[in-house]
Amino acid sequence: MPAHPNTRIAEHYRRLIRDGQLSPGDRLPSVRDLATEHGVATATVRNALSWLRIEGYIVTTQRGSFVAQETVNVASPYDRLMRVRRGDSVLGHGESWRITAAEMVVPPLYVAELFDQDPGAQVVRREYVTGTGPTRIMLSVDWYPAHLGELVPNLLSSAPGSSDPQARRAGLLSEIEQAAGRTPTVGRDAMHARVADHREARHLGIAVGAPILAGAHEWSDADGVILYGEWCLPQKLTIGYEYQI
Repeated sequence: MPAHPNTRIAEHYRRLIRDGQLSPGDRLPSVRDLATEHGVATATVRNALSWLRIEGYIVTTQRGSFVAQETVNVASPYDRLMRVRRGDSVLGHGESWRITAAEMVVPPLYVAELFDQDPGAQVVRREYVTGTGPTRIMLSVDWYPAHLGELVPNLLSSAPGSSDPQARRAGLLSEIEQAAGRTPTVGRDAMHARVADHREARHLGIAVGAPILAGAHEWSDADGVILYGEWCLPQKLTIGYEYQI
C-alpha cells in the first residue's frame, strides 16, 4: 500500500536532513511551493511539516521553515538498514563511530536463547559508539551467530585503518549475504526508558543514573536470527520510523 502523501513528504525531508543533503539552517520551500511540487493540497504539506516540527527536524518562524540547528534526531536501526540497501553508508552525514569491542564471547543466557545456542557456546559481539562531532549520540552492541564470524572476518575486526570505516561498516550485511546467503527479511524493535548504568554512562559521557532511551532490534530470515542489537540514547534525542498497518 503506498504511503499517504503527507507521510511520504515528511519522510522525504527526514531522509534529506539525516543524510546531510540539507544542513542546519537551510530553508525549506514554502508550503505553497511544496504543494505544487508534490501535487497535493496545502493542508497535506502542513500536516507533513507538523510531524517534522514535532520530531525536531525543523523549526518554523514567520520567515518560513528551517532545518533545526541542533542535532535532536537519531536514525533508527530500520533507517540504517534502508541506507545500506540504498547503497549508502550506515552512518548519516557528519556521523562517526568508534568500535570498542569486536570479539567472540559467551553471551548472556537470553542472547544465547535468541540464537538457539547451547549455554556456554560463543557468539560474535560488536560494541561501538556513534557520534556527531564531539557529541556522543548512541551506544550500540550487535550480536551475530558464531559461524558468521568465521565466514565474515570483518565482524571480528576493530582495526580503524584496514579500509574506509563507513564502507566497511555498511558492507557487513552485504558480506554476510555474499558469504552465507542470508538477508534479513523480518525485523522487530522494542524500546523502553530507564537510567544509564556505569558502562553506558562512561561511553556516552553522561552521569550514572541519567535518563536514557534503550532499545533492541532483531533481524531474521527463514533460518533464524542474523543480528540482535541493543542500543541506548541520551535524553533529548528522538528516534522514529514509519510503518504500514
